[in-house]
Amino acid sequence: MARNLKITLAYDGFDFYGWQVQPGLVTVQGLLSGAIERVTGERLLPQGSGRTDAGVHALAQVASCAIESPIPTANLVIALNDVLPPSLRVLAIEEANADFHARASAQAKTYRYRIWRGAICPPFLARYVYHHPYPLDENAMAEAACVVVGEHDFTSFAAVDPERGHDEQALSNLRTVFSSAWRREGEELVYTVRGNGFLHHMVRNLVGTFLLVGKGTLSPRDIDRILQAKSRSAAGPTAAAHGLYLVGVEY
Repeated sequence: MARNLKITLAYDGFDFYGWQVQPGLVTVQGLLSGAIERVTGERLLPQGSGRTDAGVHALAQVASCAIESPIPTANLVIALNDVLPPSLRVLAIEEANADFHARASAQAKTYRYRIWRGAICPPFLARYVYHHPYPLDENAMAEAACVVVGEHDFTSFAAVDPERGHDEQALSNLRTVFSSAWRREGEELVYTVRGNGFLHHMVRNLVGTFLLVGKGTLSPRDIDRILQAKSRSAAGPTAAAHGLYLVGVEY
């Protein structure tokens, strides 16, 4: 009898062309699928909680798949990590209910974006933080972040997603943000956002817009106007991928 597995993963996104399998490119989904086939002999495509972009990191991405193999979950963790590269780790595997799906069952996700504010970015952090040593009004950025809390149409912060709608995803751009805040951690300025779902590039587009607020190009009051515009051209640029982390998924 098939077992439905919930797989928790961590990865250094710098090494991958994102989550989703792509011909000829190294992706998280592709490597995980290949590792499962190598260990169990079963060819399948694990489904993730979301499709992180190329360069985006994950502290606790979640995938699900049904397998026939009787290998105990603890042994499967060890076996998969033996064949996966060091930049992709299986943290845990649990047997889930038959109706569990990594994306469809998710209730909330948390993302984090890290900006290094010091004059010189340490070389061992360069691929994990966005370096911005120039002046920013961090208080204005914190004020702007609060504006997006609640249910809004986030069309202005969404990139066109050619894959959307192909897997029965709802096409509404309404999302609820439960919390949105900037905080200082030494030389780092860190943005953390938690919501019931996120559109393609939504977090990176929010960060890019908040940076314009920090630079004085926009004011915190402009965020509401941008939301109401429902146009991607109204918001700021997309922030660099390597500063973003998927922190966790709640079910």
